[in-house]
Amino acid sequence: MDPYPAIADHGLIGDLQTAALVSSKGVINWFAAPRFDSPSVFASLLDHARGGCFGLAPHDADSTCKQLYFPDTAILVTRFMSPEGVGEVIDCMPPNVSPTPTDRHSLLRFVRSVRGTVRFSLECRPRFDYARAEHELDVRPRIATFRAPSQTGHLQATFPLERDGKDVRGEVTLRAGETAAAVFTVCDPAGEEPAPVTLEGLTEQVFAVGAFWQDWLRTCRYRGRWSDMVNRSAITLKLLTYAPTGAPVAAATTGLPEQLGGERNWDYRYTWIRDGSLSVRALLDLGFVDEAAGFTRWLGDRMRDRQGASGERLQIMYRVDGDPDIPEEILGHLEGYRGSYPVRAGNAAVDQLQLDIYGEALYALAEGHELAAQTGYHGWKGLASTLDWLADSWDRPDEGIWETRGGRKDFTYSRVMCWVAFDRGLRLAQEFSRPADTVRWTAARDTILEQVMERGWSEKEQALVQHYGSDVMDASLLLVPRVRFMAPKSPGWLSTLDAMDRALVSDSLVYRYDPAVSPDGLRGSEGTFSLCTFLHVDALVRAGRLFQARYAFEKMQTYANHVGLFAEEIGPSGEQLGNFPQAFTHLSLIMAARTLNDALDRQQER
Repeated sequence: MDPYPAIADHGLIGDLQTAALVSSKGVINWFAAPRFDSPSVFASLLDHARGGCFGLAPHDADSTCKQLYFPDTAILVTRFMSPEGVGEVIDCMPPNVSPTPTDRHSLLRFVRSVRGTVRFSLECRPRFDYARAEHELDVRPRIATFRAPSQTGHLQATFPLERDGKDVRGEVTLRAGETAAAVFTVCDPAGEEPAPVTLEGLTEQVFAVGAFWQDWLRTCRYRGRWSDMVNRSAITLKLLTYAPTGAPVAAATTGLPEQLGGERNWDYRYTWIRDGSLSVRALLDLGFVDEAAGFTRWLGDRMRDRQGASGERLQIMYRVDGDPDIPEEILGHLEGYRGSYPVRAGNAAVDQLQLDIYGEALYALAEGHELAAQTGYHGWKGLASTLDWLADSWDRPDEGIWETRGGRKDFTYSRVMCWVAFDRGLRLAQEFSRPADTVRWTAARDTILEQVMERGWSEKEQALVQHYGSDVMDASLLLVPRVRFMAPKSPGWLSTLDAMDRALVSDSLVYRYDPAVSPDGLRGSEGTFSLCTFLHVDALVRAGRLFQARYAFEKMQTYANHVGLFAEEIGPSGEQLGNFPQAFTHLSLIMAARTLNDALDRQQER
C-alpha cells in the first residue's frame, strides 16, 4: 500500500508566519517553523519513514473520511464516520499579525465525538531540521518535551501521553458530545514551557481564530459568481503571506514533484517579485488594501537596496525577511515524495536573470491607485531610479519566467513585461506629478514594442512566440491583452490565441510550453500548468469568447481538491502535482473569476 497520500489530499492551516498541511486522515505531514522557509519539523510528505508526522484520528481504520473548512475561515475539520460513531478532528493555528517575528508557533488539535463512542489515537513523531537533528525526550502524564539543538517542541494534551521510543503516543475514548485536545508548540531551545492547557481556554482560542478570519474576509468586495472559490483563494493567499513583512511565499512546501519520480522538485517557500506582485494585485482587486500596502513597503525596501546578490537591481526572489541569500542544497537523506528525488532546500534559480519582474511589480503598483498613492516621495525615487537603470539594461537574453535551466534566450514575455514597466511608470509619473526621465522611458517603451513585433512574431504561426527566432508557443504570453500590450480582439492577438489553442491546450487545460520542442535543461515532462489555464480563461473573455471561457473556468474548478485548493499543475490522470497550495494558481483564479463575472454581467445587461 502506498504510504504517501495524494498531494491534493490535504488542507492548509497557518498563523501568518508559517503553515502546516493536514491530510484527510488527520495526519500533519508538513510543518516548518518558525517561518515558512525554515527547516521542517514534520515532513513525512517528503519521506514517509524519516520525515516525521503528527497523527490524531479515530482508532478505527475503516472510517470514511471527509474534510472541510468552517465557512470563511482557515479552521479545518476532518470528520470520520463509521457504524460505531462519528468523530471529528478540528485543526487550526492562532493567527499572529504582529510585525515582530516570533519563534513560538502552535498547532491546535481538537477531537470530538459527534455520535456514538469514538476512540482516538495520537502519534507525535517530530523530526527537526529536515530530519537531520536528533532530539531528547521528556514525558510526563500530559506533556512531552522534545529537545533538539536548535528547537524545542512541547506536546500538551488533555489526556494521558506515553513514550514510544523517541516519539509519543496517546489514546482517548470519547462519548457523544465529549471533547479532548492536543497542542504542539515549537519555540527556541531557551523558550519557556507553555502554560497548562484547558479545554475551555483552547475552545476560546478556536472561536477567536474563526472570528479573525471571518472579520478579515468581510473586507472582500467581490459579490459575483463562484464567490466560495474566490473567498477560499483569498484566504489561501493570506495564509501564504508572512505578516511581519507583508511578503507572500509562492507555496507552503518544498520538494513536491511536477512529475512523479522526476527531478523537477523545487523549493517554493520564498517570495518571488513576480508572484508577490501579482498576488497582492489579486488581493487588491478584492479590496484588501492592507496586504497590498505591506508588500509595497517590502518591495520598496528591495528597490532601495539597489542591488541583489546576483548583481542585478532586483533578484527574482528573496526570503520573506528580504534576505537575498538562498543557497540550494540537496537533502540526500530524504527519499522524496513517492521517490521523487532530489529533495531541495533553497533555490539556485535565485541567481537567474528574469527581466519580466520589473513589469509585474509596476503593473501591480500602477493598477492599484491605493498602492501608488502610498509609495511617497522616497518610494517613488527608488522606483524611478530602477526604471532609469532598466532603460540601459532591458535588451539582454535572460532565463525567462519559467526559470528554465537551458540557457538564456531573448524571451518575448520578458520584453513585453519590460514594456509594461516603462508604460506604467510613465502613467504613474503623470498621474501623481512625479519627477521622471519621461523622454528616456518613452523611447525605451516604444523601442521594445517595435522589437517585439518584429522579432517576437512568427509568420509561420501568425503568433507571438516564446523567444526570438523560434516558432514555439508559450502560455506566459496569455497576459498580453491584460497588460494592454495588444488589443484583446486585434487580428494579431486572436491569431496568437488560436495558435496557443492548437499547441498548448488539452481539453481546456493549458501547458505552459512544450519541453519537447523547447528544451529547458531538465529531464522528464510535466503536467498542465494551472496558472496558465486560468490566464487562458482571462484571455478568452477579453477576446469575446465567453462560452469557451466559462466552460474552461468551471471545468477547471472540478480539478480543485475537496477543500478548494490547487497545487501548481494537473497531471495526466487528473492528479494535482507540484508544491501545494500554489499562490500563482489561486491569484490567477481570482483574476479569471473577476474578468469572467464582469463580462457575464455586461452580457446580461444587454
